[in-house]
Amino acid sequence: MNNQTVARKAIPIAMTVWVAFTLNFALPRLAPGDPLDYMLGDEVATFTVAQRTAANKELGLNAPLPSQYLRYLRGLATADLGHSIRYGRPVRGLLAERMGWTLLLALPAAVLSLVTGTALGALAAWNRGRPRETGLLAGILMLDALPAFWVSMLLIALFSVELGWLPSFGALPPGGAHGVALPLEVAKRLVMPLAALVLATVGQPFMVARGAITSSLGEDYIQTAQAKGLSTSAVLFGHALRASTLPILTSFALTLGALAGGVVVVETVFAYPGVGRLVFDAIRARDYPLLQGAFLVFAVTVILANWAAELLYERLDPRVGEERR
Repeated sequence: MNNQTVARKAIPIAMTVWVAFTLNFALPRLAPGDPLDYMLGDEVATFTVAQRTAANKELGLNAPLPSQYLRYLRGLATADLGHSIRYGRPVRGLLAERMGWTLLLALPAAVLSLVTGTALGALAAWNRGRPRETGLLAGILMLDALPAFWVSMLLIALFSVELGWLPSFGALPPGGAHGVALPLEVAKRLVMPLAALVLATVGQPFMVARGAITSSLGEDYIQTAQAKGLSTSAVLFGHALRASTLPILTSFALTLGALAGGVVVVETVFAYPGVGRLVFDAIRARDYPLLQGAFLVFAVTVILANWAAELLYERLDPRVGEERR
């Protein structure tokens, strides 16, 4: 894949990011009522007329919309996402502080969801038409139907309340941890949120892998491999799974999108100090600048992940790129 191809693919991605930025700008201004109410939250109700006028001037809301939009884009160019109402700090700094915890949770969850879902999907495809496939399919569909907060509560009830094995909230103990105890304490508090995210998102890669591998198993080269006496694992994982890499890769990008919503729920239930919990706190406080900043982070992350998956897709199968030219 040459640089020209990458540049060509970057154009629609840049347009999508621009649409996300524009929506982020437009929503407070298109919503019913005064945009100031959405920018500054409940405290605006106590403002005098002079204070409202001063606040509108400070935020640039008294300027024409095109001027407001250009100012907004200039701010984004310098990573200026505004100031949080609740915390009184730049939104960029708040998101940067919490992002590390969210990545520590979301990235392993994405990988585990993909690996687990793909392995179970491959097993279901190999046992198509048998009770094992029916059981796997029923179990995955049941998990997929359960809300993430319900799965989280079940895990807390079992492993924290009933068995007392794992702590149920936070990322660190109340008194903190140091030295060799720090990674152990972090890991203990990561287990249940990680499990909840994986269980909530494993359905997508399972269904994609099951469908793709079922189709591959009907191909002639699979029959030839079986006729040669290759083991089940060699046929399934060495041939059928390899041929199904492209749709499974696509499902990984879709899983990242599902995780963006899942982390808000899971981090809230477990009081985990990531961006998802920050979003929940911002909703309760009507902290719209913080909500807008978090929306941009999630939107751009998902868009770039899908772009990376598309580029990798064409690298793995150049015929796809040729068909789209």
